[in-house]
Amino acid sequence: LIPCCYLEIESEINFGAVIANSKIISKEISIANRGSASGTFKISYDGVVLLNIEPTTGVVEPKSIKTVKVDICTDVPRVIKEMMKVELEGHGCTEVWIKAVVVEQVLKVLGVSCGNILECIHFGPVYFGSSKTEQISLYNESPERMDWVAVLEDNAIGGEMGTDLQRSADAVLQDLSLKNRTRAVDVSTLILCIPNQGTLLPYEKSLVTLCFSPKKFKRDFGVNDSSPKQDYVLFLRFEAVGNKDGYLQALMNHPHHMELALTGSGLPLMLTFNPGPVIKFMDCFLGEQTQVLCTFENESESLPVTFSFRKTAHFNISPEKGKIKKKSAKDVIFSFSPHQIGTFKVKQVVDIIGSGLEKNNLQVLKTKSFHQIYLSFIGVCKSKRKNILFKINPGITPMISNATGQFVADGTGQCTDTAPVAILKSTQTQIHTHWINRNCKGDALIAFPNDRAASIRPSEWNKKYRTIFTKTERYNYIDPEFSYTDCERLSKEAHKEYYADFISSLRQRRLQKDAARQFYIYNNSVSIGLKPAEGLKSPKISITDFHTEKLQFKMLPLDENYLLTSRKLAAIGSKSSIKEIWSGLSAMPSSTQEKEDCTLTLTSKQLHQILIGPSTMDFGDVCVYSTTARKLHIINNLLVHIWIQIEIEIDELQQTSPLSQVVPPLTKTHIPVVFETNTLGMFKRSFTYTINNQHLGHVLVVAKAVSVELELSAKELILNPIPGYLVETEFRTTVRVYNPRNHPAEFTWKPIITDRGTAFSIQPAKGFVEAYRDLECEVVWHPRFNSPEAGEFNLCVRKGNKIRLKCFAKVTIHT
Repeated sequence: LIPCCYLEIESEINFGAVIANSKIISKEISIANRGSASGTFKISYDGVVLLNIEPTTGVVEPKSIKTVKVDICTDVPRVIKEMMKVELEGHGCTEVWIKAVVVEQVLKVLGVSCGNILECIHFGPVYFGSSKTEQISLYNESPERMDWVAVLEDNAIGGEMGTDLQRSADAVLQDLSLKNRTRAVDVSTLILCIPNQGTLLPYEKSLVTLCFSPKKFKRDFGVNDSSPKQDYVLFLRFEAVGNKDGYLQALMNHPHHMELALTGSGLPLMLTFNPGPVIKFMDCFLGEQTQVLCTFENESESLPVTFSFRKTAHFNISPEKGKIKKKSAKDVIFSFSPHQIGTFKVKQVVDIIGSGLEKNNLQVLKTKSFHQIYLSFIGVCKSKRKNILFKINPGITPMISNATGQFVADGTGQCTDTAPVAILKSTQTQIHTHWINRNCKGDALIAFPNDRAASIRPSEWNKKYRTIFTKTERYNYIDPEFSYTDCERLSKEAHKEYYADFISSLRQRRLQKDAARQFYIYNNSVSIGLKPAEGLKSPKISITDFHTEKLQFKMLPLDENYLLTSRKLAAIGSKSSIKEIWSGLSAMPSSTQEKEDCTLTLTSKQLHQILIGPSTMDFGDVCVYSTTARKLHIINNLLVHIWIQIEIEIDELQQTSPLSQVVPPLTKTHIPVVFETNTLGMFKRSFTYTINNQHLGHVLVVAKAVSVELELSAKELILNPIPGYLVETEFRTTVRVYNPRNHPAEFTWKPIITDRGTAFSIQPAKGFVEAYRDLECEVVWHPRFNSPEAGEFNLCVRKGNKIRLKCFAKVTIHT
């Protein structure tokens, strides 16, 4: 019946497995009071791993629960197993264990079939213009979500671009033409990674397709291309750009990435024809056929050749399709079967079939023609001579007869498809014209003999038609029920003219308004009405200047299927570094373009091009009651605006400003982060920021709050007499006082007085030493009878340390 407290607390706080991303994470533990009276608790911890425990003391009301928050920092991989003691009223001392496993964020590249870690992908030999694919598996071996992006290292040490590795080193080094050519090649067109960005859930695997499409490099004019083979060695890096909750890591110091080597060879098509490429067929007659046997030989030692002939009129090919193994030959028969008389010169297209990517869909590898070879076919089809046979006509008079009227040429039997037609240039003759129509107008329309059925219809009233031979005026029937009267025709013409005038007046009014508007725009004291760049000639740019300058500042392709490359990122980064803006940026989007850009949801590839850091901001030793600042750098390598907002709820960072900035495209800027504290000890806190109000990131702030401190250049001084002066002369020397802290230090020299007194003095006796500066003080020994040759001073720093300085006078007595 006596009221008492009954406190209970959990025996363990387990954070589980978390990644080392320099973030402060928290968990709460509950202290429950199941009794009928209030109870107190007290938490004690002597370690350094647990950063913050709040509250350490308190009172728990009856039938209630009190929560205690515990913070840890995930800055380095380690296993955390810490114990804190909790004294509960009426229960005694209880041990509570805090456990966590901090691991690296690991991204692994695995084989699809074997599941082992891959270090290299060998594509092998591939024809120029064709493609070959390999599949890999990306594995997120970490307990949190991971956003990743692929970057192609086109300037890595050990990379090769189009070099024949089987040649000697001297031959490769002398081929400077190829080296200069390869610098201008966009490597992202040779290697495709689909997808090249994405998100992996904890311990998830994702299938990635790599495509190798070699291209032939053009040599300079006059350079002997003795080695048609081109070998490639490239490096593809998979980087983790995010973690759980969408937090963005500034990968400026230690990026977590996995590098994969890619090797492959580009080979030209080595297919020869015998005979060829010009093939001449023997002359033949209509209906006949000639053939030519051609041998196709594949001289490649690595790859087979698959060919296909396109259909061509008058020529047949057997077989039309086929495959030739490496270092093998195949016979093909070309046939010339003409269907008409004449000389035929055609270009026969031979398609070389292989695997290639579609332009509209780069994710699909299809079988298509990646190369064409042209053969010239020449054939002649001659006509046969016609032998005319005469036969006797016994009694019937032929239409065409010879001199005797007995023999008829029987050669019209093959021409039965067309009917005989009478042809007469009627417009140039009047032999059939009736005498009444001799004086008719020459502009009359001529009616053909077969248009009789179309003549009896409503015709145009003002046109006349005449027959083709006699020029007699053709009768045209006009139905009065359907034809226009004279009044109706005049009304229609007036109606058409009215609307034409109305549309013309609208156009004139619009032109007048536009002219008035232009006049008001240019009629001012600033603009005199000149059009921009009117009359200026464009500068002449040489091919060399255009090529090098465009290569230096080449923007990223708009197509999302293309990879990021290290050279492109470096080129854009250098351009952003040139354009540095330290002030004058807007705190919020104001223009229409800024508002549109700052609402975009950025992809992993775009977030990779935004650098905000350092991710861990170390202030070092900072004096209490002082302020110090560090720069939070922001580099926007995108072609759009971004909106950075910083959220700070830490008292020590409240002087940080500005907390919001709109960063223009290709721009570098910074935000000064100001730190001030009144508490001695280690400080570790993190603050968050957002990109476009949706992509979150964080920065860890580390500092050690210390008191002001001064250092001496020496803790013992020996004062020697100055040569040439008497012994009674004062001995002098100097000591330097250093201030290694960020705050001015106030000091005072206090001499230690013994029984014999002191004969030493120091100037200045007190003063200030600015931050990171030093001050020289002069020490003097005043010789007199029975003066001590040793003395001590205490350097007392206000609210700081204390240092003792010992001084000795070296007196030499000459006899």
